[in-house]
Order: sequence, then structure tokens, then C-alpha cells
Amino acid sequence: MINSNLNDIKQHSVIFIPPDFNAEMQDEMTTSKTNTTTSGFANKSKTSRIHHGPTSHKKDTQETLSVQQAILCLIVIFSIALMALYFVYTKFPKLEVSEREHIKLPRCMEDAQNLARVLSHYKDRYYVVVLTAVFVMYIFLQTFAIPGSIFLSIISGFLFPSWVALLLICFCSATGASFCYLLSYLAGRPIVSRYFPKRAQSWQEKVEKQKGNLLFYMIFLRITPFLPNWFINITSPVINVPLWPFFLGTFIGVAPPSLVAVQAGTTLYELISYQDAFSTTTVMLLAAAALLSLVPVLLKHKLRQKFD
Repeated sequence: MINSNLNDIKQHSVIFIPPDFNAEMQDEMTTSKTNTTTSGFANKSKTSRIHHGPTSHKKDTQETLSVQQAILCLIVIFSIALMALYFVYTKFPKLEVSEREHIKLPRCMEDAQNLARVLSHYKDRYYVVVLTAVFVMYIFLQTFAIPGSIFLSIISGFLFPSWVALLLICFCSATGASFCYLLSYLAGRPIVSRYFPKRAQSWQEKVEKQKGNLLFYMIFLRITPFLPNWFINITSPVINVPLWPFFLGTFIGVAPPSLVAVQAGTTLYELISYQDAFSTTTVMLLAAAALLSLVPVLLKHKLRQKFD
């Protein structure tokens, strides 16, 4: 009888489950899934850091080394250029003590007059040596963006025939500026790309849009005084201006202002400062030459609009 009662109880009994049990179980399962997901993300993140960390560090190290190597290269090239200047100096004839103190890079009109006086004294007997000295000094100043090339332009007009002086100045300006371009490409471009990547990219995109007109823009900038020549030399490789239009544009663009300097050289001892070489007439002529250099750009733009 007792067993029969027990069986009835088993068959008709109901297990009591608290009302909050299902909610608690769902919360626990949700928490478990969240922990598992978070753990997975953490492991992936940790793995990602382990995977990319050394690569990023290696890249930073390579950029630092490239900048250091570029600066070292710049120092070496500057040292070689100084040795070249010294070599030319040693080829000069024996100078008097009063003359030796004037053999230096001109910084003012007085320096230019004293240097021209010494060079003119030896020009007839040592023509090649004097021409080489002016050539090397001019390229040295242009290569390392050192002020003073305007005085050498005036001295060239004083020492040599006008056509020789003009060709000398144009070639030295273009060659020295190209050397400065290459130095900036080695040293300046990595630094700008590292510290100002977005700005450099923006400039490069603008230059790319005007790729067919870069020669004429370069001529315009060389004629006008809107931007200093050293600034153009240093920034051109950073913004992806090709070397050939840079060289040719410089050669052609420096001709008009150099012609003014050559003419001023014929009256060297009457000048007080290099600004005396530029009169109202010469400034107007230079402005006209600058505007003419942009005529091809305007014509190309008009033709493109017409056919489009």
C-alpha cells in the first residue's frame, strides 16, 4: 500500500521551478557568450599587435635611417664642393696680400667690386682659370642655396663679353639649381614625406593636374620675384616637379633678369647696391616677359575649352 502511494506520487508529482529561473539562465548564457566574444577579440587584437608591431617599428627605423643617411650624404657633398673651391683657388697665380683678402664669396656690392678688380687683373693671362673660378663659385652658391649669385652675375657682365656672360649665368643657374633639386630630393623629400604626408600629397596632386604646363610656370617663376629661387629649388622635388622641365625652365627663365645684371656689370663701379641695376623700364620689361611666358598656357586652356 505504501508502494502504491509512492508510485501515485511519482506519476502525479510536478517539479517546482522558480519563476526567475529561466531569466537567470538566459542572463548567464548571454554573459558567457559575451565573455567568449570579448576574449576572442582580445586574442585577435593581441595577435594583431604581435604581428604588426615589429613591422611598424621596422618601418619607423628604416625612415629614421633614410633621413640620417640623407643628411650624411648632404654633409659629404658639401665637403666635396668646398674641396673643389679650394682646388680652384690653388690654381690661381700667386696673389698679393692685398688681393688675397678679396678672394671670397661676395656678400655686398663692395665685395663684388673688390673681387671683380682682382679677377680682371688676371683675366687676360689666366682666362680659363678665372672663368672656371666664376663657374665653380656660381654653381656652389646655387647648389646650396647661398645668397650672392646676383653679384656673380654682375661680375660676369664686367669680366666677359655679354653673350659669354649670359650663357655662363644661365647654364650655372640651371645646373646649380638642378644640383639643389637633387639634394632636396635626397634629404628634403624624406623629411617632408614623413612629417607632412597629407600636405605633400595635396601639393603633388595639384602639380599632377598641371603637368603639361610646368615648363611655362617654371619660366614665369624664374622671371618674377614672387618666390625666391632657393625656395623653388628645394620644394620642386618634394611636389614631384620633373627634373627636365625644371632645368629647361630655369635656363630660359633666368635669362631676362640675368641680361639686366650683365648690362649692369658694364657700370659695376657706379653701382651702390644690386638694386641699382633695376630701373622702372627694366622692371616693366621683365613683367612683360613674365606675362608672355604664360601665353601658351592660356592658349592651351582656350583650345581645350573650344574642343571640349
